[in-house]
Amino acid sequence: MDRSQLPHRAVEHAEYRLHRNDVNDARYRKFLSRLARPLLERLPAGLSGLDYGCGPGPALAGMLAEAGHRTVVYDPLFFNDPKLLDGPYDFITCTEVVEHFHHAFDEFARFDRLLKPGGWLAVMTMFQTDDAAFAGWHYRRDPTHVVFYRETTFRTIAALHHWRCEFPCANVALMHKPTG
Repeated sequence: MDRSQLPHRAVEHAEYRLHRNDVNDARYRKFLSRLARPLLERLPAGLSGLDYGCGPGPALAGMLAEAGHRTVVYDPLFFNDPKLLDGPYDFITCTEVVEHFHHAFDEFARFDRLLKPGGWLAVMTMFQTDDAAFAGWHYRRDPTHVVFYRETTFRTIAALHHWRCEFPCANVALMHKPTG
């Protein structure tokens, strides 16, 4: 999106406050499990992670904690503690977040710095798959969605950082930082 069209922080905050991300909502937990399940299958017990961009209701962090992982939450609007951006972390999750990045290249470089060697970056967003339908795509109409991704986009991001990339299910990318 052209920089002049990026939403202001107040617009973003108003939109995000409409979200109902309740950790006790079974439907929301099922939605988040599309990312949590394949990530948890790859994580040994007792790791530390960052739920980046968790919004007002850090449900995923709660689910990961239930699975035995120490998970802290960071969100520039709701849980803005810059000390949490010092890392390092064994894993970072971003559910329905990366489409909001005004400076996506810088954010993925930050994740690379925050991840320990051998760490995982888990991303869930709606992948853009149909150019002909893009103009009418509901996901594009959200005024806070300013960047869109395809599988090839995530493969390129992974290659830039020397990460391995996989897609365990629709709209989920898991990227693994090598140990050496």
